[in-house]
Amino acid sequence: MDKKGTVLMQKYELGRLLGQGTFAKVYHARNLKSGQSVAVKITDKEKVMRVGLMDQIKREISVMRLVKHPNVVHLYEVMASKTKIYFAMEFVKGGELFNKVAKGRLKEDAARKYFQQLVAAVDFCHSRGVYHRDLKPENLLLDEFGNLKVSDFGLSALADSRRQDGLLHTTCGTPAYVAPEVINKKGYDGEKADIWSCGVILFVLLAGYLPFHDSNLMVMYRKISKSEFKCPHWFPPEVKKLLSRILDPNPNTRMTVAKLMENSWFKKGFKQIQILPNYDLEQKEESPRSILDIHDAMESDSEGGSSEKHKQDQESKNPIMKPISMNAFDIISLSPGFDLSALFEQDQGYKAEARFTTEVPPSTIVSKLEEIALMESFKVKKKESSVKLQGSKEGRKGQLAINAEIFEVTPSFHVVELKKTSGDTMEYKKFCDQDLRPSLKDICNW
Repeated sequence: MDKKGTVLMQKYELGRLLGQGTFAKVYHARNLKSGQSVAVKITDKEKVMRVGLMDQIKREISVMRLVKHPNVVHLYEVMASKTKIYFAMEFVKGGELFNKVAKGRLKEDAARKYFQQLVAAVDFCHSRGVYHRDLKPENLLLDEFGNLKVSDFGLSALADSRRQDGLLHTTCGTPAYVAPEVINKKGYDGEKADIWSCGVILFVLLAGYLPFHDSNLMVMYRKISKSEFKCPHWFPPEVKKLLSRILDPNPNTRMTVAKLMENSWFKKGFKQIQILPNYDLEQKEESPRSILDIHDAMESDSEGGSSEKHKQDQESKNPIMKPISMNAFDIISLSPGFDLSALFEQDQGYKAEARFTTEVPPSTIVSKLEEIALMESFKVKKKESSVKLQGSKEGRKGQLAINAEIFEVTPSFHVVELKKTSGDTMEYKKFCDQDLRPSLKDICNW
């Protein structure tokens, strides 16, 4: 029974109910160890499975693991019992942006600030291959400092959701905010569809009402398809021009995120947030490694959680290597095999990293890397989830060093990420082409 005062997993004490839907309730909660306020979303596993929404839940978790950004609601941890799935998330105190707009239109500077933060978050999501597909003021939260946080990735899509035509085909979203090409059901670019929604949100913030609205849904769709809207007289001329370019019914000529971020009206007072590599680790209580593998969460059959036995089994099988748990969606940007030629494009300069997928266990991967290191006089240093190859020869830019990080997607499927950490990139390319790639071809999925 979920109620105030209940302690979940000996870790979180539930507080007041913040909201509820068909399959989930969201509570304010307190981390017993740190005292930190969090929001806990409790999903009924049986209900979700009965209506076939488990893939959507998995996708939402996968997406939130990918998009760690100051303007996106942060997912700290996923836990599970026999009947429930628990999401421990950042508690955003200020409520929905929608509540502000419902009281009337915003001043230009306030609207611009929220719009800038929205676009920065959306741009980051797109860089990780994530398309939100349901951007609207109800899904934009405000923290106690007035900063915007994008939430609710339940309808989001990932780059690998696209068909062979490179487009998405699922019609979803909230009608008034949906791009014309989504309505037309001919396939759409997720990035361009999100930008359209951002344009509608900007209009709403400045006007206090929707650009496309009609009690008859078909009439409203017709207006959206032709981009029939009129800016109120108080809109600044540069905003009117900007909206005409964002709310372009032709996705091929619609303004891109990159062009939008160069716009003079948009840039006024804009401070680009630098995402640090260790941003995740700044969350003191949890890091991505503490989030359960989603398959564990779905298959749990005990009230005490789901992953401990699996973790112990894995450690007993492989006492040296402990690959980082990784969902398949985390590798959406990877090429299907270890094809280094695509990673060394002349016009972009050589890229000092590569990845490959394999179905062999971590011990085999490590043994193979040790063989290569022995042949090429590299020293080997092993950590929990990585192997470092340190060259002994002096190259043009010192000794070549390569780090191989092993990620577990499933117990029988792994991703290995290779990165040059020091030395000359051309020497790294030569080593990959002549030694590393040929030696690994037997264990790679091409």
